[in-house]
Amino acid sequence: MLNSTALREDWPSLPLDEWIDTCTTLHLWTQIVGKIRLTQTPWINHTWHGTLYVTSRGLTTTTIPHGTRVFQIDFDFIDHRVVIQSSDGQVASLPLQPQSVAKFYRRLNEELGRLGLRVKIHPKPNEVPDPVRFDEDEIHRAYDPEYATRYWRVLTQADRVFKRFRSGFIGKCSPVHYFWGAPDLAVTRFSGRRAPEHPGGIPNLPDRITRDAYSHEVSSCGFWPGGGSVAYPAFYSYAYPEPAGFANAAVKPDAAFYSSEFREFILPYDYVREANSSDNVLLEFLQTTYENAANLAKWDRDSLEATAESKETENHA
Repeated sequence: MLNSTALREDWPSLPLDEWIDTCTTLHLWTQIVGKIRLTQTPWINHTWHGTLYVTSRGLTTTTIPHGTRVFQIDFDFIDHRVVIQSSDGQVASLPLQPQSVAKFYRRLNEELGRLGLRVKIHPKPNEVPDPVRFDEDEIHRAYDPEYATRYWRVLTQADRVFKRFRSGFIGKCSPVHYFWGAPDLAVTRFSGRRAPEHPGGIPNLPDRITRDAYSHEVSSCGFWPGGGSVAYPAFYSYAYPEPAGFANAAVKPDAAFYSSEFREFILPYDYVREANSSDNVLLEFLQTTYENAANLAKWDRDSLEATAESKETENHA
């Protein structure tokens, strides 16, 4: 089921209004799978134990413990299937196709049960307004394989560039991972200092989760398919706590701007996609917004960033 049009473009067009229904449905499907990993995996600070990761075909949970066995669940956006594999050699799958969230939830649970991998999750979506329980949601049912593949292709490019950006930091830093709550692909750098308690208030997300996520000073960046007043895919960068002067600091490229609503810098995806060097434009955005956050908050950059000499040594190891 190769989608040749989507696979030809490194940075494909992804207008949100063309696939908003698929985006919404896929968001809820990834929440179901993400909650399975979250439920079964020992807690890691900042909820890093519940995220998904970009693969050469889609998204994966990586290994999930289940007694003495492990299993993983993969979204395949080339052949458009969800694949479950367990450490005892068993495999199950179900197609990605137009179907309600309730049907997807039921079929996934049936396949897990057939493999002896039953997992009970909290069936209410997080971080969405007016959530409908997964097992009752007959509303969201769209799936356009063309746009699902395009979305994954964008994630692969963002993942690749984010990992390059991440390599310049030797302090505490997150993996590049996919948060199914928003949803967004993100990477976060830490100064090492505690942060003031976050006020919380994110819809349908316990405040204790938010406060754990922002327990320490961060400079974070990511990619988001869009929504609300930013009705287009975009890259973002923010600091918590936001240092004085951050909103007015100069960033590159010129297309980037500060959103007072979201309290973060926004760079439209299309500007990156259409640039002569998409990688360099995106890296410029990530670097300048990070430097503003770190400088204004007086991070100890000398001890947190890799030197040119250390990078050279690593490249020749």
